[in-house]
Amino acid sequence: MSYQDEEEGGAFDGHASSFPKDFGYGAFDGDHDVNLSASGEQKPRILLMGLRRSGKSSIQKVVFHKMSPNETLFLESTNKIVKDDINNSSFVQFQIWDFPGQIDFFDSSFDSDMIFGGCGALVFVIDAQDDYMEALNKLNLTVTKAYKVNPSIKFEVFIHKVDGLGDDFKMESQRDIHQRATDDLADSGYDQIHLSFHLTSIYDHSIFEAFSKVVQKLIPQLPALENLLNILNTNSAIEKSFLFDVVSKIYIATDSTPVDMQSYELCCDMIDVVIDVSWIYGQVFSVKEEQDPAAFDEQSSSLIKLNNGTVLYLREVNKFLALVCILREDNFDHKGIIDYNFLCFREAIQQVFELRNKCQGNSLTNSAGSPIVNGNNILGERHLSPTLTDELGSK
Repeated sequence: MSYQDEEEGGAFDGHASSFPKDFGYGAFDGDHDVNLSASGEQKPRILLMGLRRSGKSSIQKVVFHKMSPNETLFLESTNKIVKDDINNSSFVQFQIWDFPGQIDFFDSSFDSDMIFGGCGALVFVIDAQDDYMEALNKLNLTVTKAYKVNPSIKFEVFIHKVDGLGDDFKMESQRDIHQRATDDLADSGYDQIHLSFHLTSIYDHSIFEAFSKVVQKLIPQLPALENLLNILNTNSAIEKSFLFDVVSKIYIATDSTPVDMQSYELCCDMIDVVIDVSWIYGQVFSVKEEQDPAAFDEQSSSLIKLNNGTVLYLREVNKFLALVCILREDNFDHKGIIDYNFLCFREAIQQVFELRNKCQGNSLTNSAGSPIVNGNNILGERHLSPTLTDELGSK
């Protein structure tokens, strides 16, 4: 079986996107001297599987390489396993393996233990505009094979290409696929396997939201991040907050309130605007700097007031992460308090990064690959100064 590595941070000719072509993934601050080839094997893997022409490669290119959805029409069919390293923040580091649709699990060259053993999540893509009976059979074979090797894999099913379907047909297709896939697993004696289903399309933000939920399941610190966002919201009168990966527009954490798709789309559009404007006007050139200056840095922030009395507020957390908040305009009168609370939040996030990197360096990790498994571990006095909880609470 053949493999192919994507060029890290490589740009694709002719991209039509809001992002500049060279605004891509790179090493997180302080991690430049890490051997990526050595550490890559320790990163969780996300496997993209499905039948031929189901849209697997298009999803990867649109979400992680800023390719315009219209340009994916010219992508050739994948005929080998394509490995792609995603290296940006300390929380979002993983590999994506794009599998060809014609892969044969019973081929002697297919090493199931190697492929599924280090897998964090398996994303199976089903073309909703095609007859999906064959795809369901392949889904059952894939899931049962992977579960035998690694029972801890998260199984995600993307019901893809739903942009051309009516709302009623979308829901009916999802219900039918969910029922058939669940029944097939039960008939095979694997009713304990849990499948998560997502309606997706590369022509709207649904694919980004679906991949956000996939990536979040690979972040052991997610409860801690959610807890910090809840504290920030409570003490700043914020209605909704997202912690975004700026490059891919995946949100790696949000508060405990339900996610409204329209709010998420507004936040994604805001990030596009900030990057566009920053790339034109926000760069500071220096003769001493050998590298190109970054368009998104510690000075990046944005404020957008909507005509319905809602305010969108963006602040930079680190080189690749941004906090986007949604709040009422009346509550934004105390901007100084919000900014102070944000600084406390950013300091707490930085301590989560430092703790994780320190424990990884000392190899003091648990079976989940991280010493942090819940929010209480982060917010305890041993690990985190009371700055965020005490000082935010006093406001």
